[in-house]
Amino acid sequence: MAKVAFLGLGVMGYPMAGHLKSKGAHDVTVYNRTAAKAEKWVAQFGGRHAATPREAAEGQDFVMACVGNDNDLREVTLGANGAFAGMAKGAVFVDHTTASAEIARELHAQAKTKGFDCIDAPVSGGQAGAENGVLTVMCGGDAGPYGRAEKVIAAYARMCKLIGGPGAGQLTKMVNQICIAGLVEGLAEGIHFAKKAGLDVEAVIQTISKGAAQSWQMENRYKTMNEGKFDFGFAVDWMRKDMSICLGEARRNGASLPVTALVDQFYAEVQKMGGWRWDTSSLIARLEK
Repeated sequence: MAKVAFLGLGVMGYPMAGHLKSKGAHDVTVYNRTAAKAEKWVAQFGGRHAATPREAAEGQDFVMACVGNDNDLREVTLGANGAFAGMAKGAVFVDHTTASAEIARELHAQAKTKGFDCIDAPVSGGQAGAENGVLTVMCGGDAGPYGRAEKVIAAYARMCKLIGGPGAGQLTKMVNQICIAGLVEGLAEGIHFAKKAGLDVEAVIQTISKGAAQSWQMENRYKTMNEGKFDFGFAVDWMRKDMSICLGEARRNGASLPVTALVDQFYAEVQKMGGWRWDTSSLIARLEK
């Protein structure tokens, strides 16, 4: 059992923190910008909640965070009431936010000057993965603190791996999102084509999903895409945030991402249709409008 703080109780953080308490049997303190959410979590799982990230982090072995973006991350870490002002020497900060590699390196350097460690550890698996405790966690940082943190992360992960130094976790998450963008667009176009060709979509997918076209997206999203239902996961607004990070990093490192840039614009069209909170499979909606 470890003493753990969890900062950010959104659709991902709420169940992740719950697994730390119920499955991991850790001593958990939570912080959320909206206090009512933290109070609800404590009523459901036990533990306690803190008024500020700094208060939540004080005396903890590990501090986990899962917030929205780089700015949110700076707010909960580096401000006067941020977690870094309260963390003890030897503790480990684990950031599950999908953010830039730049801030991952910045936080790692700041942590080192204060005598504790930092791991960037973005996740994949969506809300369902968080609720079921089967997330994939891709990590960047130093091997020693990662080894300690991995045992705690295990409460909500089925796969956790150290990829490289600071920022490597965030860069790997970018690869993940780049791959997903192309897959979802391909599936959307395939289903759309099958409909226009007068084929039985169910029969088509049952057949091709047993061959080289198979993917997680095909197995889990084709039915709802075919039915025009898009309330099953990661929102378009968040995907565009992630793709912006990918494209920004590509401009820095010289990578060519033509498909990713195109799909980002397709998601912009979905937003204009009112689909800000639709899940990422809603790419098919722009083909059928």
